[in-house]
Amino acid sequence: MADDVRDKEAHAPFDTSRVYYDPFDTRIDDDPYPVWKRLREEAPLYFNEQLGFYALSRWDDVEAGLLDWKTYRSGRGTILDVIRANIEIPPGIILWEDPPIHDLHRGLLSGVFSPRRMNALESMVRDLCARLLDSVRDAEQFDVLADFGAIVPMRTIGFLLGMPEEGQEALRRNVDETLHVKDGETHQFDVSSFDELSAAIGEYIDWRAQHPSDDLTTELLNAEIEENGERRRLTRGEVLLYTNMVAGAGTETAARLIAFTAQLLAEHPDQRRELVDNRSLIPQTIEEVLRYEAPSPVQGRYVASDVEHYGTMVAKDSIMLLLNGSANRDERRFADPDRFDIHRKGVNHLSFGYGLHFCLGAALARLEGRVALDEMLNRWSEWDVDYERAFKAHTTSVRGWQSLPIRPTRRA
Repeated sequence: MADDVRDKEAHAPFDTSRVYYDPFDTRIDDDPYPVWKRLREEAPLYFNEQLGFYALSRWDDVEAGLLDWKTYRSGRGTILDVIRANIEIPPGIILWEDPPIHDLHRGLLSGVFSPRRMNALESMVRDLCARLLDSVRDAEQFDVLADFGAIVPMRTIGFLLGMPEEGQEALRRNVDETLHVKDGETHQFDVSSFDELSAAIGEYIDWRAQHPSDDLTTELLNAEIEENGERRRLTRGEVLLYTNMVAGAGTETAARLIAFTAQLLAEHPDQRRELVDNRSLIPQTIEEVLRYEAPSPVQGRYVASDVEHYGTMVAKDSIMLLLNGSANRDERRFADPDRFDIHRKGVNHLSFGYGLHFCLGAALARLEGRVALDEMLNRWSEWDVDYERAFKAHTTSVRGWQSLPIRPTRRA
């Protein structure tokens, strides 16, 4: 379908006589769960002819697809418009790599994002959260995303990279502009964004090479990998890619997690009051938020070999979307899945992926979410959301709030 026709249809009423899913349709993205429920029931293998992709939406199918990296490959990207662009992916973006190169590059970063190392950051993250929240403690209203949630992960990654604050801000703006999708627009991935991301921090990388310190950037500059039986240092381009990936990937998703947490607890004040009195419930609350509102709910793959689902053959080189956000609400897996419940037993979710590409930053995101909530509860026992001024972000890979003003109504 031509783009001008799609633009006109973007604001037309939904045709509820058929199942339709378009990840670029901002109205669907605002609340995709009714559409995903219909996909699970009516089209567990869905095909969008206009955009040329298949989608799996049930837990069992999505879990198996995430695990089966030999069939569902990441080497052409994991975002629909990147896969459709059919560009050459630069080496070093481990989210967009397959073994064996993926395993080599992931090994370089796995130690950095270990739970032990992440826990060592807790005091810095807590101090940061306290300072940010104290600055708005007496405000009648503040934006929990812009004034808090977006800053915490960016500055935390900055702690790891040793990057100055102005560099962190520039990188975040660049990532946000690259991923943002306008209403009615079919997003076209621009390969030049790789160059723009590198330029955002390239000068810092060069400066750090001359001024080493105890940070991840210095570790990358000194790191060695084995290639063709010989060991070598990383190239400047590889260091830039690693740094961009670390700085960009974790900031967007963790920011949405913090905002979703504030929203859901505003909508469930009884559960919020329990948390005020019993902070031991916070870790399982964060897991339930992740299940209920996955910040990264759609994972793209290309199909490496013919595979059959529900009696239909999906041909090699097709595009498959694995809807982990839908799987997290699958009635076949969870009782009453559309109910938010911080007491849900044995919470399991696919919000960090599964298998080979399980999110390296999962421990860091959990830490940031847990500490951010704890520090909010230290200052306020109640708040509500100003939905008239709130609005969602629409990106190619991350879903959530772009602005979420809240009004604290009573001090803790």
